[in-house]
Amino acid sequence: MTKRKTGNNPIDTSHSYKPPHFLKAVWKDGRIGWGVALGAAVLFGLIAAVAMPRGPTTAALALFGMFGGLAVGLIAGFATRSRWAMLLAPVAHMITMEITWLGVPGVTVDGIRLDNMYGVLALVFGRGFYALIVLLPMILGASLGAEFARRLSGRTARAESKLQTIARWTPTAIVALILVVLAVMIILPASTPQIPGTDGKPLPGSIAELATVKLNGDDQAVLIRGHNTDNPVLLYLSGGPGQSDMAYARVLYTDLEKDFVVVSWDQRGNGKSYSALDPASEFTFNRSISDTIELTNYLRERFGEEKIYLMGESYGSLLGVQAVKQRPDLYYAYIGSGQMVSPKETDRRLWQDMQDYANRTGNEQLGATMRAYGQPPYQDVYAYMTVMSYYDALAGPYTPPADYMQKGQASGVGPYGVLASEYSFVERVNVIRGLFDVFSLMYPQLQEIDYRQDVPRLEVPVYILDAEHELPSRRNLSVEWYNQLEAPHKEMITFENAGHSVGFEEEYNLSLIMNESIVPRTYPGKK
Repeated sequence: MTKRKTGNNPIDTSHSYKPPHFLKAVWKDGRIGWGVALGAAVLFGLIAAVAMPRGPTTAALALFGMFGGLAVGLIAGFATRSRWAMLLAPVAHMITMEITWLGVPGVTVDGIRLDNMYGVLALVFGRGFYALIVLLPMILGASLGAEFARRLSGRTARAESKLQTIARWTPTAIVALILVVLAVMIILPASTPQIPGTDGKPLPGSIAELATVKLNGDDQAVLIRGHNTDNPVLLYLSGGPGQSDMAYARVLYTDLEKDFVVVSWDQRGNGKSYSALDPASEFTFNRSISDTIELTNYLRERFGEEKIYLMGESYGSLLGVQAVKQRPDLYYAYIGSGQMVSPKETDRRLWQDMQDYANRTGNEQLGATMRAYGQPPYQDVYAYMTVMSYYDALAGPYTPPADYMQKGQASGVGPYGVLASEYSFVERVNVIRGLFDVFSLMYPQLQEIDYRQDVPRLEVPVYILDAEHELPSRRNLSVEWYNQLEAPHKEMITFENAGHSVGFEEEYNLSLIMNESIVPRTYPGKK
């Protein structure tokens, strides 16, 4: 028996594994090993750029990214027999991704901006999420691959105690455990609570469903809830552009659910429909209008309705008006909440409001920042986000309805609704990514819209939910458009203690108005 000493312990090498010649060649010439390692990292980067140009957008792609990253790490570590692969393989992979991202529009993959909070958030939910899903498994794989290769090749570590061995392997074990937990979280599906009856069981005849609908060739997500599927259908269009309101719709529209089939839709690129954003070259306002009409027809057919009701919130009101204008035959009525009329004119008035606020409060830095941005439309998308952060200050204090506040506080859905059960783990990240990327791609397309000139008439009844604490830069334009608008019937309903999201804030009163005024006037057989 042949024995070789390592430290104080003799090691038996008489029956040690003898690697094949090609592995010996790879390990003997370090250049080959590093070529294999870096080549695998770059190749997977090119594959990932095609399969998931914005990183993992679905559970399946997240698992693909995790296992692909782990495999690349194992190859890199095994080929080099060096823990340096834990650094160099991820670096080579990310350089590849950064090069491919140069051709992908959207702030989560654009140039890194650390000069404002929103740039940091875009970095965390874009590149940070990619690092968690792909790079962390790659680092783990490189560590395991290098250790395995060293053992196969006869490179043994210096003698160490059990305590030292435990200490050396503890970080690896922790990372492995984190990745197992992460994989489980990724696999867990989203769900929406059933509507309970008096006995606590699902209410007979009700619907509480997360569904996927193919619109213009792409899967998009809808949340459908109602006490009775025979009730009229109300399609809600969320704002942003880019905001997913599924969680809020479920939490806040509990009164509307009693008398309507309420449908909340994650539009192309939003939240659960984030993967439908690409190709970005086809992501247009006109396509979103077409998606709206196609979804309307799906709902009409599914629920056996001749027409449906359409309600738009903020950006959703721009979309809703266009859908009603193009296909008035599909809608009983249009309801506008936080009605937008001209984004460019609103932003120009807001720019002046920001200057006035800066002067009034002595905030010289804010005034200088807004002057540096220049008049809208802004070249820097983060300028819009800066203005948004001052909406509450510009609107002034008010007290929303107690029911609205209580529902929100008791819901536990978290900021932007990301903790709601309606989102899976990856979709929670997509809620934030969608808000950033959709806004940056869609909002510039809205700059020439002005319904004061573009939409003098609509061929359906129109109901505008007006709020006294809406920003004047928006509210005044809405009133101006409403006053000149021609329609078979129109009403502007003003709420004293409401702001921009008046449809959410005054949901109870909205439900009364729908049931006592709008439906009796517009729905066949309901008088």
